[in-house]
Amino acid sequence: QVQLVESGGGLVQTGGSLRLSCAASGSIISIETMGWYRQAPGKQRELVATITKGGRTNFADSVKGRFTISRDNAKNTGYLQMNGLKPEDTAVYYCNANVYESPSRLYNYWGQGTQVTVSS
Repeated sequence: QVQLVESGGGLVQTGGSLRLSCAASGSIISIETMGWYRQAPGKQRELVATITKGGRTNFADSVKGRFTISRDNAKNTGYLQMNGLKPEDTAVYYCNANVYESPSRLYNYWGQGTQVTVSS
């Protein structure tokens, strides 16, 4: 079993910044792609950003140029730096990871989510 624990959410004013962290623990051989998703009230969960084990990144158009994603493979931790926050960024942010628990067992895990609220 693997646990993903997010932290760093909170309330911030428009234009402010937050840094989310996602710490993975448990039976981990390696973590492949890590990602951040968000879900606003009444909306579907959507992709925010992903990063491969090798560092290749992908971003939703709505956050390009404002958000950056990174990871520390030695610490099994991923990060989402959010700058220039807008009210429309308000959502619960979820960490997601594809984890090898053994050489042949790859599983997908979600964190519990962390609330980000941007006031206008």
